Amino acid sequence: MSIIVIYEENDLMRALLEEWLSEAGYRVRAPASGRVQHEDVADLVIASVYMPKHTGAQLVREIQAAHPGTPLIAISGQFRSGLSAVGAAAEALGVQQVIAKPLTRGELLDAVRAMIGASA
Repeated sequence: MSIIVIYEENDLMRALLEEWLSEAGYRVRAPASGRVQHEDVADLVIASVYMPKHTGAQLVREIQAAHPGTPLIAISGQFRSGLSAVGAAAEALGVQQVIAKPLTRGELLDAVRAMIGASA
């Protein structure tokens, strides 16, 4: 079963992402603090960037150091809807994919499946 780690400071959004992914059959770890956990092994990381306590690029670097080689999806309300999922914004942040908030369950699951496949 694939393990997904979520870094999201907003309690409601974190709970929603966790629910959607768990219902789809993924194991989810979502630290309530939003702080990067170096001991978590993951197949995929989903991170909300431009959070109040972090800048997006700094958070991405911390996550990449904690989860070397693990694919990373960045989500943000600061991304515009219709943004190319793997375009310049993803490249500039050094992530594999970006998703604009608000996002739908379908958008999230499509992105996750494209990165790591369907849950086992």
